[in-house]
Amino acid sequence: MKLKFTPLVLIAFLTISVQAQRRHRAASTNDTISSNYDPALLFAPGFYADKGNEFHSANGEPGPKYWQNRPDYVIKASIDTVAKVLTATENLAYTNNSPDALQYLWLQLDQNTYKKDARSNFYSSNQPAFNDHTQGYQFESVEVMQDGKTQKADYVVTDARMQVRLTKPLAPNGGKITLLIKYHYTIPAAFGGRTDYSDSKNGRMYEIAQWYPRMCVYDDSHGLDTLPFLGSGEFYCEYGDFDYSVTVPWDMIVAGSGELQNPTEVLTPKEIARLAAARNSDKTVFIRTAAEVNDPASRPVRTGKLTWHFKMYNTRDVAFGASKAYIWDAARMNLPGGKKSLAMSVYPVESVGDTAWTRATEFLKGSVEHFSAKWFVYPYPVAINEAGIAGGMEYPGITFDAFNSSGKDLFGLIAHEIGHNWFPMIVGSDERRYGWMDEGLNTFIDIYAHDVFNKGEYAPKRDGEYAPKGGNPADEVLTGMLDPNAINIMTPADGVTETYRHPITYFKTSFGLVLLREQILGPERFDYAFRNYISKWAYKHPQPEDFFRSMDNGAGEDLAWFWRGWFYNNYKLDLALVDAKYVKGDPKNGIQVTIANKEAMAMPLTLEVKLKDGSKQRIKFPVETWLQQHAITYIVPTTTEVESVTIDPDNALPDVNRNNNTMKVK
Repeated sequence: MKLKFTPLVLIAFLTISVQAQRRHRAASTNDTISSNYDPALLFAPGFYADKGNEFHSANGEPGPKYWQNRPDYVIKASIDTVAKVLTATENLAYTNNSPDALQYLWLQLDQNTYKKDARSNFYSSNQPAFNDHTQGYQFESVEVMQDGKTQKADYVVTDARMQVRLTKPLAPNGGKITLLIKYHYTIPAAFGGRTDYSDSKNGRMYEIAQWYPRMCVYDDSHGLDTLPFLGSGEFYCEYGDFDYSVTVPWDMIVAGSGELQNPTEVLTPKEIARLAAARNSDKTVFIRTAAEVNDPASRPVRTGKLTWHFKMYNTRDVAFGASKAYIWDAARMNLPGGKKSLAMSVYPVESVGDTAWTRATEFLKGSVEHFSAKWFVYPYPVAINEAGIAGGMEYPGITFDAFNSSGKDLFGLIAHEIGHNWFPMIVGSDERRYGWMDEGLNTFIDIYAHDVFNKGEYAPKRDGEYAPKGGNPADEVLTGMLDPNAINIMTPADGVTETYRHPITYFKTSFGLVLLREQILGPERFDYAFRNYISKWAYKHPQPEDFFRSMDNGAGEDLAWFWRGWFYNNYKLDLALVDAKYVKGDPKNGIQVTIANKEAMAMPLTLEVKLKDGSKQRIKFPVETWLQQHAITYIVPTTTEVESVTIDPDNALPDVNRNNNTMKVK
């Protein structure tokens, strides 16, 4: 057929010709530059294993038939401070909302990790000292109440888990059962790590966590989640209501998750009045001063024991601290929507200091207020800092923080540990499998808390806190990217050695989210998608794909290339300037710049052209630049001579070789 060149056809012909020339030039350039980059690998289709389902939707949100089981706990405990033994009775009411009949139940027995034959003693090189053991849980009785009948349970303890074998299956879609457990255990000393006791100048301090048998999660991804507690992999817990009481000697203060139910029984009228004042004060108010620590008048009785009663609703766990050495202070937290909560700190006199724990409640208040305004409103009536030797550990509504920290270290510690109330206390991810879903996401939100607290008093937190090199965060992650033995982010939590735990699980994850927010998506799109993820999965159990899909859909971007390269692999990034020369040798024709992607990862990038008159031009290249090729040639319009061109002038990207990022123009 003879082609008639109408104006429209002519335009199309010229367009095709220009595109063909561009493809030819790109192909020629790509053929002559050595590169390990393969766009077909990074941008390969089929990243998601399935199309989503009725439980986990393709858009990353809970599906229309999402379900979740529920345990509700009533626990009555007491501490023998002479024998250092905790004794308790537990009433665990369990509701099976799953579509499956359950023939048996599994519970986590974390205290059994301290037994001499515990699996946790053998899985890593960190073998406990010879005497750093307890007998774990000792059970007086375990009973099952079902259909109005109570009988002795048929149970088997295996390491740090208990299987309860039911005589009648627990019905699906709302079936209920109650476990009645009486037990005691010796509280581990300093070797407890996350739960312990230690001495201070004015008395022993107890940090009590993982202190009751708790129901294993039953979900649609793994069934009953029975991974044993080994140490590195933390927790995966169901949500329910907690009603618990702790009986201790009369001279001790108990600070626990949730809200104190009986202040008139355990506090003096003066302390009750001070608490009321703190609820209306943005300044820290002392409930019990340093001078009152050894004053019997600071307790409502002077002999015997007191029982402290707490309740906490819709939470996955509770913990508490107890000591007669506590100074106690508090202040109001102002949350979005006019909501209020109470920030509190308890600490020994050794922790007092103008840059130390005297500011702890201020640090806590600032952190919670920021996280609430930025991401999701803090849901609990109280948030507590407890000083001890656990170093830094988080539980709903309470954190165990190092008693000897101060200044920026203390602020960072408090912000990080209370930040865990968002990940994984509100967003109930599986820490035992996916450590990055709590540690990495929480480390990410810490960054911006540092930026805003007290007008940036301790900013910036972009100095590689968890990696060996100091300086730019993009440089810090290079440690892992250049290490051929480094694990990837998706490595199961207990499979991550201490060498890589912070650099990869914490820092690489958090820096990856910084890249998404500041380089790939922009703050507006990222923040919207991230808030939506938190809101949709609050008090639920997301899997990694739920997070990836939620960010893809909420931000309106196919980020499979990023998840594949950054999370599932340790792909390196090396963007290189290959050439920079004037078009036809004249600056007035523009400068022709050739950029190569030499390693397996890709990123959007910024090119800066610095002119000899002192001005600068910046051009942003999207990630699609690398969709078909590993090298591009681009003409930057100029009217005057160029001094230099630079890739990533702000050093924002984790480029493994910055020596090829700048080129002087002759």
